[in-house]
Amino acid sequence: MAISSQTKKRFALATALRGVLMLLAGIYAIIWPLEALAVLVLFGGILLIIDGVLGLWSLTFGGGKSGNYWFDVVANAASLILGVLILISPLLATIFTVTVMSTMVGIAAVFVGVMQIVVIVRERQSYARIWPVVLSGVSYVLLGLVFLLFPLLSASVGMVMGGVLLIFFAVGLFGWAWRLYQSSKVA
Repeated sequence: MAISSQTKKRFALATALRGVLMLLAGIYAIIWPLEALAVLVLFGGILLIIDGVLGLWSLTFGGGKSGNYWFDVVANAASLILGVLILISPLLATIFTVTVMSTMVGIAAVFVGVMQIVVIVRERQSYARIWPVVLSGVSYVLLGLVFLLFPLLSASVGMVMGGVLLIFFAVGLFGWAWRLYQSSKVA
């Protein structure tokens, strides 16, 4: 089935619009990383509320009953309550969420680094050079300590890196939109 020229132009416009939104989000994340993080947490709170309400609705009216009825009721109610708490205090929720996530990433990085060092030292006779793996393990440990000691800074740097990636993706979408537009002129 052939796609009309008008349809291709609409696809190009929609793709370009996605690129513009992605570009704006990337610039926002680079210039104001903590505010972007707070917005991300707010969207998470909104999603939790929607999920909790829809889950409770499906259990009550939608026939979404499973073998774990009370577990589902408690899980959906907790989702709803957590979403409301995030919307009531977005700054506190952002700091708490960032701290918990940074702590988990930091602990995981320290664990991975220590395990790399322990394994390579134990089996050093099997390797020609162990220093690259030891250096990698030490890097993981140091990265983990940065996440543990500076959670908000780590999250800010992560948001800036995410913003840079969004800008790269936006440029790709602009290229795709241009190709779609050019193909609409040929047809």
